[in-house]
Amino acid sequence: MTRGEKAKELFEQGYNCSQAVFLAFEDKTGFDRETGARLAAGFGGGFGRMREICGAVSGMTAVLSFLSASADPNDRQAKADLYALIQKAIGEFKAENGSYICRELLAGVSSGGPVPEERSAAFYKKRPCSELCRCAADIAEKYLSGDNNE
Repeated sequence: MTRGEKAKELFEQGYNCSQAVFLAFEDKTGFDRETGARLAAGFGGGFGRMREICGAVSGMTAVLSFLSASADPNDRQAKADLYALIQKAIGEFKAENGSYICRELLAGVSSGGPVPEERSAAFYKKRPCSELCRCAADIAEKYLSGDNNE
C-alpha cells in the first residue's frame, strides 16, 4: 500500500485531511497514532474549517518538515533547502489539483462553521478530499525517497 492509499484510507476512517496525511507516515515520524492525530488535528478543513491552506497540504508540509528539517535555528542553508523542498512539493500539488487553498478545492461546498459534517456517502461524494489526501501523501513520499526528478 502506498502512503497515498494509506492517507486516503485514514481519511475515509474519519481522520481529517491533515491527520490522514500525517498519520500515513507514522512509522517514519515515530509519533504514535494518538499523538500524531492530536498534532495534526487543528489543520483540518483548511485550518479549523476556515478553508484556508488545504489540510492535506498542511499534513504533507508537517511530514516533510519533520523528516527533512534541521533543528539548528542558525542553519540558514538547511532552512533554505527545506523551504525549497516545501515550495516544490506544494507547487506540484497545485499543478495536479489547481490550487492548494481549501475553499478553491472545495468550490461549492459550504464550510458550515466549526462543526464538522457527519461522514456519510454524500459527504465523500461531494468533496475530493480523499483524493487530495492521496495526492499529498504520494508527493511527500516521492520527495522523501529522493525520486523528484533531480
